[in-house]
Amino acid sequence: MVNAEKFVEKAIAEIKTSVGSEKVVMALSGGVDSSVCAALAARAIGDRLIPIYIDTGLMRKGETERIKTLFGNIQLQVIDAGDEFLGALKGLTDPEAKRMAIGERFIRVFEREAKKVGARCLLQGTIYPDRIESEGGIKSHHNVGGMPLQIEFTKVIEPLRDLYKDEVRAVAGALGLPKEIQHRMPFPGPGLAVRVLGEVTREKVAVIREANWIAEDELVEKYQPWQCFAALIGLGTGVKGDNRIHGWIVAIRAVNSRDGMTADPLNIPFEDLVRIGSRITAEIPSVARVVYDITAKPPATIEYE
Repeated sequence: MVNAEKFVEKAIAEIKTSVGSEKVVMALSGGVDSSVCAALAARAIGDRLIPIYIDTGLMRKGETERIKTLFGNIQLQVIDAGDEFLGALKGLTDPEAKRMAIGERFIRVFEREAKKVGARCLLQGTIYPDRIESEGGIKSHHNVGGMPLQIEFTKVIEPLRDLYKDEVRAVAGALGLPKEIQHRMPFPGPGLAVRVLGEVTREKVAVIREANWIAEDELVEKYQPWQCFAALIGLGTGVKGDNRIHGWIVAIRAVNSRDGMTADPLNIPFEDLVRIGSRITAEIPSVARVVYDITAKPPATIEYE
């Protein structure tokens, strides 16, 4: 386990050395990884840090508004790029192709915004499991294997690259970040795109955004999972009222883990699962059925793509 206080000192010094006198843009998503990076960089280089939140159109319900409120005390730039990301995903069904398209779009948006402020360095919250999974061929993370080979930044700075998630949380505590940030559930960089199997469309994203919100509403406070979410996994038949429908199948996933490298499914009482299924099918008319995923990691990954 990392010594959080010593890590903070080392990381601040590293950022200062890497950046020099340059300006830096950074990807701030509101999760613990990027928030820790922002806090470290702010201490290291002050107002030469330009934090940017990209609304990809693939975020959780209310996420953009939450980020604006949570980081209202800093000069956060909020970029609405939903049309760009959905356009880049059009027609793609292969998970790796989707991740690569999202990774490239992230970089291009950051390059464009960096030019506006004269920044040539990119800071991002890559952590060690991101590198392991990307380099090991398990899946390409948008900030590692999903990044395009040709980028315009002179440097990509990753101060958390050797830390696991639990170590990042410890560093967040040492930095005095709010508990809400320290203990927030992981959310994938590609967003809801990896919770939609097959082609990503506005309709599918709208469905899974609402289902995901219901899953979190039912599970987070009561069970405090390491991660929980909903995923849209296909189409199936169902009956609503007196009518037969052809609707979406939503899978619920809830796991406990220490560092994300392994995970075990939560043992949720049957009556709670029934309530979640009833809410999702009642509140989202196009959903025909709901299932609960009981697979550990390994053999499964936590996310579906």
